Amino acid sequence: MDAVVRTVSGLLRGNVADGVASFLGVPYAAPPFGANRLRPPEPVAAWAGVRGAVTLGAEPPQVAPPTPTGPPSGAAEDWEAVGGAFEAVKRAAVSEDCLNLNLWTPDPPGSGLPVMVWIQGGMFELSSTAAYDGSRFARDGVVCVVINWRPGAEGFLFLDDGVANLGLLDQVAALEWVRENIAAFGGDPDNVTVFGESAGAMSIGTLLAMPCAEGLFRRAILQSGAAHQVTPAEDALRIAHRLADRLGVAPTREAIADVGVPRLLAAQAGLKAELLTDPDPDRWGEAVATSTMPWQPVVDGDVLPSLPIERIRAGSGRDVDVVIGTNTDDWRLWLVVSGAIASITEEILTGPVTAYGHQSLAAYGLAPATALAAYRARYPGSSPGDLLAKVQTDWWMRIPALALAEAHVSPAASTYMYEFAWASPGLGAVHALEVPFVFDTVSPDAPLFGPLLGADPPQALADTMHAAWVSFARTGDPGWPAYDLKRRATMRFDTTSVVVDDPRSWERALWHGIR
Repeated sequence: MDAVVRTVSGLLRGNVADGVASFLGVPYAAPPFGANRLRPPEPVAAWAGVRGAVTLGAEPPQVAPPTPTGPPSGAAEDWEAVGGAFEAVKRAAVSEDCLNLNLWTPDPPGSGLPVMVWIQGGMFELSSTAAYDGSRFARDGVVCVVINWRPGAEGFLFLDDGVANLGLLDQVAALEWVRENIAAFGGDPDNVTVFGESAGAMSIGTLLAMPCAEGLFRRAILQSGAAHQVTPAEDALRIAHRLADRLGVAPTREAIADVGVPRLLAAQAGLKAELLTDPDPDRWGEAVATSTMPWQPVVDGDVLPSLPIERIRAGSGRDVDVVIGTNTDDWRLWLVVSGAIASITEEILTGPVTAYGHQSLAAYGLAPATALAAYRARYPGSSPGDLLAKVQTDWWMRIPALALAEAHVSPAASTYMYEFAWASPGLGAVHALEVPFVFDTVSPDAPLFGPLLGADPPQALADTMHAAWVSFARTGDPGWPAYDLKRRATMRFDTTSVVVDDPRSWERALWHGIR
């Protein structure tokens, strides 16, 4: 059965099944190519007649993630769980007409429904909507929107020419489309919740600090990402010049825009390989050398006036209700994917950065011997590889999340903290594992995330977590006490979910003044 809705640009025909209307591949901005290449998003041109919206839209040009190297010794079970997921990512099709979104709404839609807009992760290098099915949100009375946006150099090339953070501006354009059109789908434009994971959550942490995003959303949920991962302008400019060198063109927007997509992606892949091989801070800048993400948001002084966490501390986003959290074993996933987890030794952990790179605890600003003793005391049975995963989880995810929660606490809006602790067999509570629980899509056959779940993921946990997200979008209350600087109440999601007070006090003390 069909559903037809009028947007400001024209009529859309979607599909109706099981009480949910879906509209897929809906353009929210003009194709960012031709005259629009490497430029801010432009409005969609109106169309005549009825435009079909029944198939997924194209994805932005992007470099496929590297093929994992194979199971390290002693980690075969871990490897079996992640291999299928990474293979699924690499099958994404791309096209220039890529600034599109997918939308699910109840049928009939009603009016005044809460709206949730999902911003997916991918290291700021990937953008795909294919793995995210918002129909369960629509089933539960929420209009759910999932957006594509430009990653990599297409979205974050910085040349100090007045143009910056195009990927973030794409997200703003999508939110503006929601504000202008969502009432036609039954949604309330004044009750929009942005939610996202990893680079998507980091994007939201940045949106909270961006003047041009102010007023576009009322609530925010940040899953395993916060407001720390940005690149100083001088380092972003250095990366742009290195990319131009690899392309053999002048470091100007016009010259790089004239390069075809395949050639630009090849140069981008080569630059990333250089960074991974030699992450020298003197060459790349400290922020990029440590993160190994060359296309992070840039502190350009305009779109992003200053460090997001500092702007949030100063009151930016103060009227936005926030849920933020992490997974217990977030960064362990990447050590499994890289094949490194079984090869880490204590000598590596306490050795110099010059010899061991990001496997040395010193790379994260810690005193290696002191930090190793602290983590060893906390996790006495853990291997050196797992201890490194704990440190990296804290550096990347946990400490930034705690810092954002602390910065956002105020009488003007509510702040909530969670930790996702359910451990997938052989993996743990790793990065992205919570996503299918949030979307209530915990089938082992689900695209991308299914291989991480094991044979029998707990549906009851999905019921609990999904309901909390819906409740927050509807009312601003996910169902547990707000975070404050005295109690620090944290919902720990597991087969039995409970509120724990200040569960990470020792990490806060260890990392104080470092991160």
